[in-house]
Amino acid sequence: MKFPTNTALVIIDVQRAIDEAFWSQHGPRNNPGAEENMAAVLKHWRDTKRPVFHIRHDSVHADSTYAPGVETHGFKLEVMPRSDETVIGKAANSAFIGTGLEQMLRDQGVDTLVMMGVITNNSVEATVRHAGNLGFSTYLIEDACFTFAFPDYSGTLRSAQEVHDMSLANMDGEYCQVIKAAQVLDA
Repeated sequence: MKFPTNTALVIIDVQRAIDEAFWSQHGPRNNPGAEENMAAVLKHWRDTKRPVFHIRHDSVHADSTYAPGVETHGFKLEVMPRSDETVIGKAANSAFIGTGLEQMLRDQGVDTLVMMGVITNNSVEATVRHAGNLGFSTYLIEDACFTFAFPDYSGTLRSAQEVHDMSLANMDGEYCQVIKAAQVLDA
C-alpha cells in the first residue's frame, strides 16, 4: 500500500498505564502482538522520514493510571518518542479535542493519517472518527491496536476480540480504512 509523502503516523495513548490490572478486570486483551507490530511500523515510518505524532493521555483524575506524575504515565518502550518527534498531551478521548493536533497537521501539509494505539473502542475510535470528520484520509492499523473484554449495554460480557471487531466495524469505510501492519511495512 502506497501512502502520499504528506502522511503522518499518529500513535495514541501507548503508555505503561495500559498494562495495569485495572484494564483487564473483565478479561484479557486481544492482539497480544500489537506492541511488536507498533514497534515495526514505527521503525519503518522513521526510516521513511515521515512525521510521527505521539499522543499521550494526561488524565485529569488523580487516581487514573494515566495521571501525569505517576510512573505508569510514561510511554511504553516499543513506541518511545525521539527528541525530534511531536508529543501531544490530551485530556479527552479524541486527540483533536483541546490540543493543537489539527493545526499542526494542517501547518505541515498533512492530509493523510495512519493511526495505531489503545484502546481500540475508546481513544482510538474517538480520534479516528474525529479525523475522518475533519476530512483527513485516515487508515487504522487493526493489529497495532488492542482493547479489553467488557460488558455490553445489556450486561453481556464481550470478549476483547468482539469489542475490537465491533469498534473496527463502526469505523471502517465511513471514518477510515482498516488495514494490517503488513500493508504498511510492504509500502
